[in-house]
Amino acid sequence: MIEMLEGFPDNIVAVAYRGEISAEDYEKVLVPAVEKCLKEYGKIRLYAEIGSDLKGIDAGAAFEDFSVGMKNYVHWERVAVVTDHDWIANAVRFFSFMMPGAMKPFAPSDKAAATEWLEA
Repeated sequence: MIEMLEGFPDNIVAVAYRGEISAEDYEKVLVPAVEKCLKEYGKIRLYAEIGSDLKGIDAGAAFEDFSVGMKNYVHWERVAVVTDHDWIANAVRFFSFMMPGAMKPFAPSDKAAATEWLEA
């Protein structure tokens, strides 16, 4: 599931990815939050927490992830990915050059730094 996280400034979409991720999670949680942020601020700043409890992402969710990213491609200002999965952190580093804005991985112990970076 994708769940919204509390305690972040209004201009940051903050979510946690837990358990199994489905296309419905994107449609009901992430897409409306991204669209609201885009409408209110014109840019998207995303805090994505991907913990060790992530079990998988179904094909529909993978497509929705790609779709959300591409539909709003030029509007991504900053993306902080907080994860303890080395392969995800490495993928963020590798693909960050493809993003029009900045994208950076953070360790779970650096959640505060991720938030500060997004707020800067």
